[in-house]
Amino acid sequence: MPKIALVDDDRNILTSVSLTLEAEGYQVATYTDGASGLEGLTTDKPDLAILDIKMPRMDGMELLRRLRQKSDVPVIFLTSKDEEIDELFGLKMGADDFITKPFSQRLLVERVKAILRRSAPRDPSAPAGTSGEGQTSKALIERGSLVMDEERHTCTWKGQRVTLTVTEFLILQSLAVRPGVVKSRNALMDAAYDDQVYVDDRTIDSHIKRLRKKFKATDDDFEMIETLYGVGYRFKEQ
Repeated sequence: MPKIALVDDDRNILTSVSLTLEAEGYQVATYTDGASGLEGLTTDKPDLAILDIKMPRMDGMELLRRLRQKSDVPVIFLTSKDEEIDELFGLKMGADDFITKPFSQRLLVERVKAILRRSAPRDPSAPAGTSGEGQTSKALIERGSLVMDEERHTCTWKGQRVTLTVTEFLILQSLAVRPGVVKSRNALMDAAYDDQVYVDDRTIDSHIKRLRKKFKATDDDFEMIETLYGVGYRFKEQ
């Protein structure tokens, strides 16, 4: 039973969303502010977190910033229509999705299901095999100093762990599977998001910027993700 943490200072939202998610078979832990949410998410890690942005004691952005220092748990933000700047900032910090208030409970459930599907490890009993040069199994990608293990959702560069969100992992995986091949933003959207989830170009650009930042924190000379202006992105051939 997947566990979902819900952090919001609106008790009506806490009650209604909890009931909806529990009816879908999820276990839900609720918190009324960012400070208690951070403590709860740190001590009892959920499979996914839903965070409001505007909260007392600690807002959702600060909660995400602190959470990302310790965890790569998938995060959905609840945001108001006039918070576009917050949305772009949140994506750069590692949020996986945004839902604008007021929202449909069914939409929220579908987004939750989509992210949990993307973050679920592959069945280790599934048959493995080679699926191309540099890829030793369906779950393992090796591109020079880059190693991505889909089953374990791990990524290393020159032997050092790089912690990625679900969305970042899927975007990088899509690029690394075929080095040198240019992927349009639409192609990367398809790789990282389900069909019912719409994102715009700036969302993909924000994820790419964050990917580069994370790898440069490990290796300042990292230049493997190339931009072809007006076309898309590619993983550099070695």
